[in-house]
Amino acid sequence: ICFQDATVISHLMALLSRSRYTQEYICQIFSHCCKGPDHQTILFNHGAVQNIAHLLVSTSYKVRMQALKCFSVLAFENPQVSMTLVNVSVDGELLPQIFVKMLQRDKPIEMQLTSAKCLTSMCRAGAIRTDDSCIVLKTLPCLVRMCSKERLLEERVEGAETLAYLIETDVELQRIASITDHLIVMLADYFKYPSSVSAITDIKRLDHDLKHAHELRQAAFKLYASLGANDEDIRKKIIETENMMDRIVNGLSESSIKVRLAAVRCLHSLSRSVQQLRTSFQDHAVWKPLMKVLQNAPNEILVVASSTLCNLLLEFSPSKEPILESGAIELLCSLTQSENLALRVNGIWALMNMAFQAEQKIKSDILRGLSTEQLFQLLSDSDVNVLMKTLGLLRNLLSTRPHIDHIMSTHGKQIMQAVTLILEGEHNIEVKEQTLCILANIADGTSAKELIMTNDDILQKIKYYMSHSNAKLQLAAMFCISNLIWNEEEGSQERQDKLRDMGIVDILHKLSQSSDPNLCDKAKTALQQYLA
Repeated sequence: ICFQDATVISHLMALLSRSRYTQEYICQIFSHCCKGPDHQTILFNHGAVQNIAHLLVSTSYKVRMQALKCFSVLAFENPQVSMTLVNVSVDGELLPQIFVKMLQRDKPIEMQLTSAKCLTSMCRAGAIRTDDSCIVLKTLPCLVRMCSKERLLEERVEGAETLAYLIETDVELQRIASITDHLIVMLADYFKYPSSVSAITDIKRLDHDLKHAHELRQAAFKLYASLGANDEDIRKKIIETENMMDRIVNGLSESSIKVRLAAVRCLHSLSRSVQQLRTSFQDHAVWKPLMKVLQNAPNEILVVASSTLCNLLLEFSPSKEPILESGAIELLCSLTQSENLALRVNGIWALMNMAFQAEQKIKSDILRGLSTEQLFQLLSDSDVNVLMKTLGLLRNLLSTRPHIDHIMSTHGKQIMQAVTLILEGEHNIEVKEQTLCILANIADGTSAKELIMTNDDILQKIKYYMSHSNAKLQLAAMFCISNLIWNEEEGSQERQDKLRDMGIVDILHKLSQSSDPNLCDKAKTALQQYLA
């Protein structure tokens, strides 16, 4: 209601100076009513920062506390506010220094936590550097303290969630947090509520524990996900914490959607480890509950779960086989048709990983599952990421000779159409390079070669790219030519003659004089095929 009429905000701002009661209550109204960036902007534009800053040094604890809460709400995920706060001073002291004083151990817990949230928001917005001592030596240790057994359950939830946000994108902070106060072991305790002891002694306590048990698990998963986002040793420590994999697997099927999402995030973070994919992930058959999560989850969960599946489908992952047997191809093909971009990318990415060094049957199943229409749909997707992953999939499908010949005998016409389409389109260098590499793979087939040799349009395009201004594209075009003229193969003489008539040999002579050593070598090797 507060925000529907801007005059209300102006009026409340004007009342701030009346008494310490108006100060306390108006700050409370602002922090309770402020939901999201639009509200933050309205308050900011009405001079909230300037009007509330001096309340942080009020003689009344309640006013200081409500002003602090107001700043934590204003600055949350808001770079504009955070960047402003850094330069505001009260009585000659900058706000970050005031916040740091407020998170000292002798201050009330609620004050420590709230000022840590303010500094966290400022750090995430880039207003304070991640290696600033107020973050490394003050904010981070304060938040770790909030996770300890001594704290109330709600404080432990808030501490862990804020810390997860603080360290989410910074490797150095992740490393420091992981070795502060045995945090990784301390978090394992978050899974022990409600405890059997409290059940016997105190019904009220049990009720309270039950209420917070979900939140505690969610917070612990989130913090584990942030801790393990980049560092292999930290992931190992997390997985070696008591029953950790079982806890994550259980988390995947919890009734609370928030806990499920946090558990999937945690699993995704840990799935970036090659070592863990080969060991713990295998021992706990993680793919089973993951496939179940993927059946009918909301998009938010689907995006993270499908990213995790991408990692489980890498060639060195032992989970690859059983995942295939449990209907993954169908599931992933349907993801590629999603309206949601992240899901399309993940679906096609997972198929690309699945096709890498796969047996012919899997490759055929993928092509059947996708259908030619869908393949063309993906190749004309407006997002370059989808396009690149689709080309990556094609390249993986068209590898090893028998597979190339088999796929080109069934889908040759459509694939050549797709290649032509992309080479003629307005695409970046990477896309064209990937497409020429697919052509080079086709040129490596035995019978598949003919699809290129009988297609003058494609041959002219290869010739064009041999003289392109970009060396990457020239090299990729040369791979096509080398595969077509290779001597020991049947029909090489006719192919060489046809390409000579097209002027390819003249271009090779020119390229053999190139200053680029790669181009020069490749051209000389190709010319030797003509001499042999």
